Amino acid sequence: MGLLSYDAADVVVREDLAAAHERAWLRLARAGTWFRAERRLAIAAETRAARDCAYCAECKAALSPYAVEGSHRAATDLPENLVEVVHRVATDPGRLTHAWFERARQSGIGDAEFVETVGVTATTIAVDMFCRAIGVAPHPLPEPEPGEPSRARPAGAKSGTAWVPMLAPEDRTAAEACLDNVYVSPDPTFVRRALSLVPREASGLFDMVDAQYLPGRLIADVAGRHRAIDRAQMELIAGRVSAVNGCFY
Repeated sequence: MGLLSYDAADVVVREDLAAAHERAWLRLARAGTWFRAERRLAIAAETRAARDCAYCAECKAALSPYAVEGSHRAATDLPENLVEVVHRVATDPGRLTHAWFERARQSGIGDAEFVETVGVTATTIAVDMFCRAIGVAPHPLPEPEPGEPSRARPAGAKSGTAWVPMLAPEDRTAAEACLDNVYVSPDPTFVRRALSLVPREASGLFDMVDAQYLPGRLIADVAGRHRAIDRAQMELIAGRVSAVNGCFY
C-alpha cells in the first residue's frame, strides 16, 4: 500500500477492499472532470470539518434546518456556496430539498460541479466511516497532483428525471466507457445513474461500492454467499444504516 494502510487495525481488512480505498485516495489527489486536485482535496477536508461544525449540529437538531440562521465553520478556503453544499450533504442529506439545490445553482455552482462535489464528499465519508468502524484513525489526505480538469460533459445527458441531468445507457458514447462498471445491466437503477453527469466520478464511486458491498453483476444473486456474512445479513445491516441516515432510496 502506498497512500493508506490498515496494518494498525485489530481486524483483517480484505486486500480488494484496501486496494479500492487506495484507488479512491488516488482519485482525490488527481484533477477531476471539473475541479483541480487542490479543490477536490479541499472538498474532502471540508467534509471532515463538517462533523465539528456547530452550525451543522444546530441545523441537524432543528425541526427544520432551513429555520436556523448562522454560518458554517469552514476549515478551508472553499467559497461559501461550496462549503454549504459539502456540509449539508455530509451532515443532513436526508432533508435536502429541490429548493435548496436551486439556491446552490443560483449561487454559481454548475450542475456538473455539484455532482463532482457530491461524489468527492461521498467518497471521503465512505472511507472515513470505514476507518471509524474498525477503530483506526482517518487516513491523512494525499498531496495534490498536477493536472487540469477535463471539463468533459456527456453530450447525451438529459434533464427531467432528477435534480441534475443523467446519462441513460442508450445515450452513452465511447467517451463514457468508464461507466461500464456502473451500468452493469441494460436498465440500471437511478442510484447508478445519479452521478452520470460526471462519468469518472460515478465510475470511481462504484469502484468502491463493488468492494464495500457487492460487484454489480452479483447483486441479483440473492442466494449466493460472496462475503463473510450471507446476503440476508448484509441487507439487514444495510437497511438499518439507511434508516439511521435517512436514506430513502
